[in-house]
Amino acid sequence: MFTGIKGSIKLYFHYIAISLRCTMQYRVSFFLMVTGRFLVAFNGILGLYFMLSRFGHVKGYTFGEVLLCFSIIQMDFALAECIGGGFAMFSSIVRQGEFDRILLRPHSTVLQVLGSKFRIDRIGLILQAFVMFAYGIAVSPVAWTLGRVAALFFMLIGGTALFLGFFWLRAAFTFFTLEGIEAFNILTYGAKEHGKYPIDIYGKKMLRVCTYIIPYTLIQYYPLQYLLGRTDRWYYGLYPFGVAGTLFVCYMAWRFGIRHYQSAGS
Repeated sequence: MFTGIKGSIKLYFHYIAISLRCTMQYRVSFFLMVTGRFLVAFNGILGLYFMLSRFGHVKGYTFGEVLLCFSIIQMDFALAECIGGGFAMFSSIVRQGEFDRILLRPHSTVLQVLGSKFRIDRIGLILQAFVMFAYGIAVSPVAWTLGRVAALFFMLIGGTALFLGFFWLRAAFTFFTLEGIEAFNILTYGAKEHGKYPIDIYGKKMLRVCTYIIPYTLIQYYPLQYLLGRTDRWYYGLYPFGVAGTLFVCYMAWRFGIRHYQSAGS
């Protein structure tokens, strides 16, 4: 089993290396694109800064607290989009018949899809998210302890996994539609935008929806409350582990889609 996992990891990094070599054939274009994405992505933080410099806070959350929340979500999304590019662009893989070849290879279909479209061009977004993340930590009023550092780490891992799961779920539905369902953008790009602020600012109904139906609060609101010292319930920092349930649903949807897959040709 260990040998199989080691081989899968090695294969995945081989896919990444191939993607990087292909991208770097056009170095100038690549660096211009990365720089452009890096600069454009700062529009969000500027809007956040101007609004909170005018009003001071939003429902009791200061600029430093909102920025920390915003930067965590941006980091989660940027990592998920980079890693999960194969799922995000899965409709083209199906339409062009590439998935037929994937099924013939003796490796995990999930691994092959992830490796086939590794979005190395998203490095600009990751760098921008990292800069925001570092600044957010610096200006936030968090009294850092070992437990809060662990909670922050769990938010990053859990948030990346949740966004990746939603890209995965969208890909599973593509087996039946052959086209990406735009409504799923609400779960990914929409959440990235609304995740700028703690979920409770949108009201109690939205908080319930994002807890029991679309579990964003597991990786944002509840652990953030513990991080900011708004609650002494330390177990809120463990809530991101609940994302495992969502990933299981995504996996089952993926398996169901594969069982009913009919070649789309090329």
